[in-house]
Parts: sequence; structure tokens; C-alpha cells
Amino acid sequence: MQTAAHSRHAQPGFEQRVRDSFARQAAMTTLGASLGAIEAGRVELLMRHRAELTQQHGFLHAGIVAAALDSACGYAAFTLMPDDAAVLTIEFKINLLAPARGPHFRFEGHVVKPGRTINVVDGRALQSDGDGSNESLVATMTATVMTVRGRESLRH
Repeated sequence: MQTAAHSRHAQPGFEQRVRDSFARQAAMTTLGASLGAIEAGRVELLMRHRAELTQQHGFLHAGIVAAALDSACGYAAFTLMPDDAAVLTIEFKINLLAPARGPHFRFEGHVVKPGRTINVVDGRALQSDGDGSNESLVATMTATVMTVRGRESLRH
């Protein structure tokens, strides 16, 4: 859900900047995550259940769920950043609500409060049968994402 506030903060070319940055993120490649929808203030990642990402009961490991949600939240904030800025998560809280069985997952990040330095982002992890039917909530996250400028070591 793109709001007028998000449109006001969005910079031209944000979608391509998100795609370029995501392509460099080896962790998400390892997880098999891909980008879904990208809007000003909102990003979704898509992923399938894979046995090598599970815990002992066959559910997607909570750390994997957290990593994917963290990326979705970070990229949602990144859509509202100027061209010369990067983002880093400085805090998050996750609630694990149901076993992550899949087989398909959608991780959403949505900026709740954009800011020049600090952004608050809500995330939701959903699982489904694959055709979008029977989608159910697996986890929620609230993340605080910091805008970083002037650090050459951080690629945008």
C-alpha cells in the first residue's frame, strides 16, 4: 500500500537501485529469495521451502525467517533513500506466530514512519500453497533502519 507520504519521499529510479543492491546480496541468493513487488515504502521477497534451510522438525528455521524479513524491511526503507544513501538495520523485534511449513513464502516490508535518519518498518512473513490461496501469517517484525551517508565502504 503506497501512501502519499511514501511517494513524497521516493527518489527517481528507486526500483532499479533496489534490484541492483539485492543482486549483490549473497545471503538472499543463498536462501533462494527473489524480489517480488517493489513500491515506494514497500518491498516483498519471495522464497520456497528448502530442506537445507529447516530446523530439526522440518520447518523453515527461525533465523532464516528473520533474515528474509530483515531484508524485506531494509529494502522497503531503501526505496525512500536518496541516491547516495545506504541503509543498515539497527534493531528488530520478531514474533514467530506459526511453524513455517511453506511451501511458498512471501516476506513483506512496509515503512510505517519514514525519516531522514531513522525509519520504522513493519514486516510480515506469509506462507501459502503457491497459488496465493490459503495464505497464512507465520511471523511479524518491527525493524528500525538507519540511513547511512558518506561511508564509501557501504555500497548503495
